[in-house]
Amino acid sequence: MRNLDEDTITQAVLARLADTPDPRVREIVASLVRHLHDFARDVRLTEAEWLQGIRFLTATGHKCDDKRQEFILLSDVLGLSMLTVCMNNRKPAGCTEATVFGPFHVEGAPHYEDGADLANGAKGEPCEVSCTIRDLAGEPVPGATIDVWQADADGRYDVQYAGLDQAQGRGVLHSDANGRFRFRTVLAQAYPIPDDGPVGDLLRATGRHPWRPAHLHFMIQAPGYETLVTHVFRKGDQYLDSDAVFGVRESLVGEWVRQGDGSWRLDLRLRAEPRGVFRLGEGQFESREAWGGSESGITGAGYALDDRPVRR
Repeated sequence: MRNLDEDTITQAVLARLADTPDPRVREIVASLVRHLHDFARDVRLTEAEWLQGIRFLTATGHKCDDKRQEFILLSDVLGLSMLTVCMNNRKPAGCTEATVFGPFHVEGAPHYEDGADLANGAKGEPCEVSCTIRDLAGEPVPGATIDVWQADADGRYDVQYAGLDQAQGRGVLHSDANGRFRFRTVLAQAYPIPDDGPVGDLLRATGRHPWRPAHLHFMIQAPGYETLVTHVFRKGDQYLDSDAVFGVRESLVGEWVRQGDGSWRLDLRLRAEPRGVFRLGEGQFESREAWGGSESGITGAGYALDDRPVRR
């Protein structure tokens, strides 16, 4: 096909995709082409702007390494990560909504006994967290594996400190026969996402701040239940309504209470989701496979912070 112009080139590209063997690949790439071409026409993209965009994406790739994924960060600040989570993590009533996974999880964190100090020397005010995990029927979930991680008083994760050779503010615990677990740590603080790369340049160019509200991360796995990943955000944090990655859910906001000795305490009652079901409507469920929802725990799902149904 020759002599293509701005009105005919899109259809020409789509025609080249007709023989794509995988129908899902064909669907995704065709939709991407249509939307990219419509975007260029909509903003009347100049050649200089096109080249600037190519350079931006190239710089984003150069900023990626084994400890940092700038493309995921870009997805986060554009809201794409959270949109994908929302579409793929519909939950039964009583389970909390999903949120983003975050970039600072570490495989192979140390395992601790119940009540252990996960801070392990991290800076911050002392805090105790006590939690009970139950299913939708109110029964305890014993033997769950709970992966916890958080930032310190300076808003930094242990992996952001050069030369630190021990885990701080992270660890793996297990729920007891009553679905309970507890640990000691430090009070989580708000922190900025890494803004020394092209994503930071984008935030500054659009007049946005890089901050995330203070939170704890939990990833919980138990036989017969979906892998659950969530944050618990600190009530009253100034960034709850302007999270740089759009991850805050009202059902995930918890209250840390100051104790008489100056320490802090957080009490949680969490609800796990039975494996393989999701909510169709009030009291109606269907297998996740029939709906086509994600089985992955990477994007995650969370819990209700109390016994009330999650607000939808």
